[in-house]
Amino acid sequence: MRRLRSTKIVATLGPASSDRATIARLFDAGADVFRINMSHTSHERMRELVAMIRSVEEEKARPIGILVDLQGPKLRLGTFENGSVIVKKGDTLTLDSDSTPGNAARVFLPHPEILQAAEPGQTLLLDDGKVRLICTSTAPGQLTARVEVGGKLSDRKGVSLPETTLPFSALAEKDRSDLEAALNTGIDWLALSFIQRPEDIAEARKITRGRAAIMAKIEKPQAVTRLEEIMEASDALMVARGDLGVELPLEKVPGIQKRITRAARRSGKPVVVATQMLESMITSPVPTRA
Repeated sequence: MRRLRSTKIVATLGPASSDRATIARLFDAGADVFRINMSHTSHERMRELVAMIRSVEEEKARPIGILVDLQGPKLRLGTFENGSVIVKKGDTLTLDSDSTPGNAARVFLPHPEILQAAEPGQTLLLDDGKVRLICTSTAPGQLTARVEVGGKLSDRKGVSLPETTLPFSALAEKDRSDLEAALNTGIDWLALSFIQRPEDIAEARKITRGRAAIMAKIEKPQAVTRLEEIMEASDALMVARGDLGVELPLEKVPGIQKRITRAARRSGKPVVVATQMLESMITSPVPTRA
């Protein structure tokens, strides 16, 4: 007999718009777990949301899971003299430790870990992958790159390095503060963002001390490479298709999603598939074939 699989629905709560009535309606519609994204939610608002969820849980007399999703380390460029620049294919762009506003030839990168870890030949993705660079050389406090895919760059756009393992923790200072605040409210699940290695999960476990289960978000190529170790160290996995599709070619994401979900099922661990699950429903009242 084929083993039956239990599918749960995770609903993300908006930091400002969600109220108790909305939460109750989402629960009645089938939501089993509510996700609170700490990238956009204050501690005070997080406590309000948890209280509303627990109130609905008591009223409905059925357990409701609460998942707090930590922001993780955010890597960003500095600023530009005029707020933005245009870089073209073939241009040279230097990222350095000089905090003065940048231009089309150079820009401040306030992350010495990247300047130390990047190597020639490795890829840098800026602004969610819209601009693509290839590192050509490094020197103390700077790296020089060739523009492969050009475009507009403006102040504090995101930076990712899909081929580089960076020597920093998955828990930034903000994450540690958010983690303690969430644990004190009695949440059920904790999602760790941008993990690269199983040691990132071990670090979080020392803080949680069994007060919440840990979900590892798989959104970096380094995490895919060490999937088995990460799965063993965590209580559940999330296929974070948004950032995974930035750091990897988009056509590889479906195959990786299947690999992760199958591995999690074999291990008997929950797995969440996230980002654009119902995207077509924004414009179509019924699911499309896509």
